[in-house]
Formats: sequence, structure tokens, C-alpha cells
Amino acid sequence: MKKITKDVYLKWYKDMLFWRKFEDKLASVYIQQKVRGFLHLYNGQEAVLAGSLHAMDLSKDKMITAYRNHVQPIGMGEDPKRVMAELYGKATGTSHGMGGSMHIFSKKYRFYGGHGIVGGQIPLGAGIAFADKYKGNDAVTLTFFGDGAARQGSLHETFNMAMLWKLPVVFIVEDNGYAMGTSVERTANHNDIWKLGLGYEMPCGPVDGMNPVKVAEAVDEAIQRARRGEGPTFLQVKTYRYRGHSMSDAQHYRTKDEVEEYKKLDPITQVLDIIKEKNYATEEEVEAIDKEVKDMVKECEQFAEESPYPELNQLYDVVYEQKDYPFIR
Repeated sequence: MKKITKDVYLKWYKDMLFWRKFEDKLASVYIQQKVRGFLHLYNGQEAVLAGSLHAMDLSKDKMITAYRNHVQPIGMGEDPKRVMAELYGKATGTSHGMGGSMHIFSKKYRFYGGHGIVGGQIPLGAGIAFADKYKGNDAVTLTFFGDGAARQGSLHETFNMAMLWKLPVVFIVEDNGYAMGTSVERTANHNDIWKLGLGYEMPCGPVDGMNPVKVAEAVDEAIQRARRGEGPTFLQVKTYRYRGHSMSDAQHYRTKDEVEEYKKLDPITQVLDIIKEKNYATEEEVEAIDKEVKDMVKECEQFAEESPYPELNQLYDVVYEQKDYPFIR
């Protein structure tokens, strides 16, 4: 695995703080109805993405996930201004303003969504991996989903085929404890989701999802196994979300005390503590990062605010390949 150096910790701090503040801004403009529809935020789960990105080869590896998907494409390399514009429904967005919060895509940076159908991305991730194996590409696909999606039948069909064909895919369940408002305890007779891999003799296990180092180590091992042609891995990355399932979630299923307890494990705070402990940055340098992040978020907001909405004809231009499509009246 690539070494976890001073520069990595500083990058993790800046990236995770930016992702957090980026989504905090989305929450505030959502209340102002500048972002419409559903909005599912990633606050608290940033270490999962930070650790995974460190283990990936971003020149060729791919990623697919569910609808809690705003910061992943940014981590893969997409311009955050375009991501925010997409959430605003603007023409400068990643899907020209027609995908919105739940359907962020970036073909250029090998980020394949953003999927609103629960568990729908699980077989798609295996399909992307199948294409890479078929074409002889030395690439691995990371397929993320939530603990609720782990109960979908498509997971079992996909696991069986992925093992049978030894596909270069890493399945990662981001277990934040709740499928919408239903706790993991109420969806199965045990909490060890990773054990679902045992039935297929798939390498599997639990991971501390609040620590980017632990995530990076586990994902790196899984990626290397896939690159060697040994097939998939299934990881249960145990994390926690500090906000509700979506902005409309009243969160009656958990207490404020529970949330506060998990905030003591905040991955951003953990990384900052290491930076201070090892003297990787002075207080002034940390403050400079904080200011830079604040300015970046402001730039994204300004870009989204000033971008135009799509023209009406875009409804047809991005749907129909045939220009004289016969059913247009």
C-alpha cells in the first residue's frame, strides 16, 4: 500500500473538511429551496471515501455508489463547482442539471453514479468489472451500497456471479447503522453483514469506517487481490451518519445522545488530532487550510448561483440520439 505520510494526512484533512463544508452548504441552500427534491448527506462517513481513494489507482480504477453521492465524484477528480451546479439543476452541472442530487455521474473520472434504486448499483458494479476483465484492463471497480441495500436479492445473484467469474470488484457496504430509519438489528438476526460473503466463499470482513487508515488498509488488500485475478472482496465498513437519512428525516429512531457519542469518533477530528500530535502542521497552517476550504465552498456556491438553467430543447437533445426522432411532435 502507498505510504500514509504527512502529506496524506494533510490531504485527508483538507478533503474531508471540504466535503463536510460542501454538504453543509447544500443543506443550507436546500432550506432556501435552491436545491430541490431529495438530499442525502454524507456527514460522518468521510473516512470511508478518503481511505478508499488512497488505496485506488485513480488513473484507471472505477467507482459506483448509491444516492448519497455528492462528494465521491469530487474525490475522483470532478470539479466540485459542476457537482454543486448539478444539485442546483443548472446546465453547467455534471448531467446538465437533469440528474440532480441522486444521479451524479462523471464518465471522465470513472464515477458511474449515483443510483436512486436501492441496491441497483450492486449488479452494475459487477458489470463494469466484467467489462474490464473481458477487455483485459487492469482496473478494479469499487461498488458501494448501504446496509439497507444489503438485504436486496440482487446482492446474492451478483455475489454468486462475481465469485464464479472472479470479477475485479470490491463490494463495500457502508454500514451507518440505519436503513433510512430502520436499524440493522431489525433487518437480520445478526449485525455482521460481512458474513453474507461466507456463503460464496468470498473474502470478507468488518472494517472501522471512522478511521481512514483502517479503510485504506482493507481496501488496498481487496484491490490487490482483484488485480491478481483472485476475484471480489466484501467489506462491511462500519460508519455513522450525523445527519438524517435525507433532509426530510425527523430522526425519531435515534437519540441525540447517540449522535453525540458518535461525533466523538468524527474522522475529521481524528485526522486533525494526528496532524497536531505529530506536528505535521502549525495552528496557522491549519487555519489556512480552513480558510481555503471556506473559499472553495464559496466559489462553488457562486458558480452554481450564476449558472443558467437548461434550455427547454435539452429535454430532447440529451435523450434522443436520432435527431429527427419520429415521435417528437
